[in-house]
Amino acid sequence: MEQTIINNSHAVKQALREMANPTKALILGRFFKTGVGEYGQGDIFWGITVPQQRSIAKQFNNLTLPEIKKLLTDKIHEVRLTGALILVDQYQHCRNKEGKKSYLDFYLNNIKAFNNWDLIDLTAPNIIGNYLVSNQNSGLLNQLSLNNNLWSKRAAMVANLTLIKNGDCATAIDLARLYLTEKHDLLHKVTGWVLREVGQREPDTLLAFLNKYAFIMPRVMLRYSLEKLPPTLRQKYLKTDHELN
Repeated sequence: MEQTIINNSHAVKQALREMANPTKALILGRFFKTGVGEYGQGDIFWGITVPQQRSIAKQFNNLTLPEIKKLLTDKIHEVRLTGALILVDQYQHCRNKEGKKSYLDFYLNNIKAFNNWDLIDLTAPNIIGNYLVSNQNSGLLNQLSLNNNLWSKRAAMVANLTLIKNGDCATAIDLARLYLTEKHDLLHKVTGWVLREVGQREPDTLLAFLNKYAFIMPRVMLRYSLEKLPPTLRQKYLKTDHELN
């Protein structure tokens, strides 16, 4: 009986349903922009915190990939995120290259299910970024960045956080150049965030990028990238002419 429950996506959903909080659900719906015309339009929340979802994910961490896919395609946001957390956990505990590649392929084949920024930010660095640290594939991030899907584009950029931690800032810089002309605010924010992390590890690399591109960077991208710089430098770049934005 226990094994059946552990490998059943319906049991995961039931466990989550028992934690539902309607008041929090309303707050989360506003926070994740679920209104008409917003990036999370139509998404449904049960009002469950991420720590609660992590707890459930640990209880059901040996689901099969087909069962995880059922979670990822559910209409409830927290069900999808819990499935995503289970996938990350399984990837991290996989010890062979072939197995990790199979998880990466599964992730990429189902990337459209990761349709909000938290789903992407909690998975792409841990799966795509981690895989690329040990398996060079410079074309993968570019391929994702060219996908006509906001979340694929964000995944490509945020995956760089893991690469940066492992000493590769060049890949992030190359992708940031491509994102200078992107239109969506969520891509501006994540690019600025990644550039800020580049600056934490290689300050001169960030300054070189800013000296060349600050005057055409979307304002929010620029502001995010400057957050860890000394006040005098922040003011210098914020005074840059932004008439092109």
